[in-house]
Amino acid sequence: MKKSTALVVTALAWQAGIPGHATPGMLDEEIAITATRIPTDTLDVVGNIAMLDARRIKLTAATHVNEIGSQLAGTWISRGSGQEHLTAIRSPVLTGPGACGSFLMLEDSIPIRPVGFCNVNQLMEVPTELAESIEVLRGPANAMFGSNGLHGTINTLLPEPKYRSGQRSRGARQDFSAATELGPDGYIRGRLGWNGQLAEQPVAAGIVGNRYDGFRDSSGYRQAKGFIKTRRVLSSGELDISFSGSYLNQQTAGFVLGQDAYRDPDVRYTNPNPDAYRKADSQRLSVRWSPAGNRPESTLSVTGFARRSDMEFLQHFLPGQPVEKNGQISGGLMVSKRHRWDSGSQITMGVDLETSSGYLEEFQAGEVDSDSAFLRETRPPGQHYDYRVSSYLLAPYAQLDLVLTDALRVVAGLRFDYLVYEYDNRMLTGNGRDDGTTCGFGGCLFNRPADRTDQFRNLAPNLGLIYRFNPAMAGYVTLTRGFRAPQAAELYRLQSDQTVADLDSEEIDSLEAGIRRNSRHLRVELAAFAMRKRNFIFKDADGFNVSDGKSSHAGIELQLETRLDNGFFASAAGSYARHEYRFSRDVARGESIRSGNEIDTAPRTLASARIGFENRYGLVELEGVHQGAYFLNAANTARYGGHNLLNLRTLWHATEDWMFALRINNLADTWTADRADFSFGNYRYFPGRDREFFLQIGYRTL
Repeated sequence: MKKSTALVVTALAWQAGIPGHATPGMLDEEIAITATRIPTDTLDVVGNIAMLDARRIKLTAATHVNEIGSQLAGTWISRGSGQEHLTAIRSPVLTGPGACGSFLMLEDSIPIRPVGFCNVNQLMEVPTELAESIEVLRGPANAMFGSNGLHGTINTLLPEPKYRSGQRSRGARQDFSAATELGPDGYIRGRLGWNGQLAEQPVAAGIVGNRYDGFRDSSGYRQAKGFIKTRRVLSSGELDISFSGSYLNQQTAGFVLGQDAYRDPDVRYTNPNPDAYRKADSQRLSVRWSPAGNRPESTLSVTGFARRSDMEFLQHFLPGQPVEKNGQISGGLMVSKRHRWDSGSQITMGVDLETSSGYLEEFQAGEVDSDSAFLRETRPPGQHYDYRVSSYLLAPYAQLDLVLTDALRVVAGLRFDYLVYEYDNRMLTGNGRDDGTTCGFGGCLFNRPADRTDQFRNLAPNLGLIYRFNPAMAGYVTLTRGFRAPQAAELYRLQSDQTVADLDSEEIDSLEAGIRRNSRHLRVELAAFAMRKRNFIFKDADGFNVSDGKSSHAGIELQLETRLDNGFFASAAGSYARHEYRFSRDVARGESIRSGNEIDTAPRTLASARIGFENRYGLVELEGVHQGAYFLNAANTARYGGHNLLNLRTLWHATEDWMFALRINNLADTWTADRADFSFGNYRYFPGRDREFFLQIGYRTL
């Protein structure tokens, strides 16, 4: 049995792990990129925007993206085993069909995955630890973005090179940093960062690697992420080149079973699936060209990109525990043209093009270990799936920002997505074994459709008004439609007797109103929303993938930050929301959905707050994190009571270049569940970690 309360011995941190000095009493100007694809004062953004800047990311020094997500209103990135996670933004934690692809994950405003080839754990591929900022749009995005931005968008912005091409850095100090960080249960993290010049060309680069033995049995991982960027000025324009990648090799721990099992000291540290694993790697390359003819009133941007990912994991949660392998290679082009008139009005027009080729294979090595003849017969060993899917996307869009008065603007946008899938089955069609023989009990569980082509067309408008009450305060109201095309696995990885999945694109309509204020000492945003979703995809009682679901989502969110002249600071993020079914149906696993029931794994309340003090010698911060109670099943008969956590972060500047930091997560050593579930008649939990200590010792050049 492993305990996660071991005290850290020592650590060495770097510039990206420790925040620099802040000006007492001053909040930096808040500039966002995601909503408009260009740097924009948040007071001019029509719609909500939550941001974590470099200082906040560095101070948090998250070991899992969950620690970042809890600081954003209306957001819960549920922690799984190792680096696994499930995302909730103005939504429940979504699982099964309909979950993957409900959130748009961007890196430097480029989707990290092609449409149709999502991964619910895909934030593990992004070097959020090295980010310059992280921006979150809650609810459907505007015309700038297309499929997958259904419930929310997360954009990780990596550091840009500081120097310009050809600028000599003689006499200027180039930033270099190095790090090693140790933690409980064999945790160690090493990082390198650099922002300078090579052959008079500006370069920004970073790499992070970590190892963790896990606080549960057989639950460790090895991980590495990194990026490199350069910028070159040519006679024809400016060229920005970026490359990033990730690698993960982890032992995966499954749910512990039994009501309140996460509180049982004889159970919470165990792993019922010691052979489970996940191996994954990804790479992304982008080239952005801005022509020399660009002027403030008229700009053109052309971005080409290529992406690759591969993953292999044991499906320990299924009888027979088959191995899945999947991957994709994709590329595309994003062209955007913006024109601004003397009145201040502007129009942005563009087109996104994408093509991809993906594969999925599933193989079961042996017989199902069960007394059930049905399970043994319908889940035979051998190859279950082996298919390839090519996709093609064409998505033109336009958005008009019209100045009506000095204080009032209207924003209207429209996007059209045309998506084509070409599916190629590499096995025998139907629900037989891979050798062509027939399974008993009416056939094998899995079903392989014949080769086919599917097309999806989606039109998404948005309309909003923003009013500037004064230079520091603005209010907005916006009506937006978001959509999500069916994913390849939902269309072609079928089960039972379903030979064709006749699925529609999910759609969500959102009405939102909000107000924000930015001043020298205070930054606050308050938003209220109501959303209706239709055609959401789920598995019905016959095991068919269908798109008949309807749901409603409504709530209020608050995000604020304040900093005083005496060095005290505070911030908070909170939300109250209800997520309810708007249809009645018997569904898979014997569950019954009834209209008006709350959707499972959807806390009504999520909140976090931080209070601290900072001066030139250091910083201390206390954080409280609240997760409300939630139902574990559609019938609303099983429940998790929620929890509260305390975290402590301290920082000491020993010299101008050396600094020490201590973090204590779960200060009160509270036993919690990172996620709770109820399935197949069992309560299931991912136990939360015990008290953890992390000590950082950092050196940097400025």
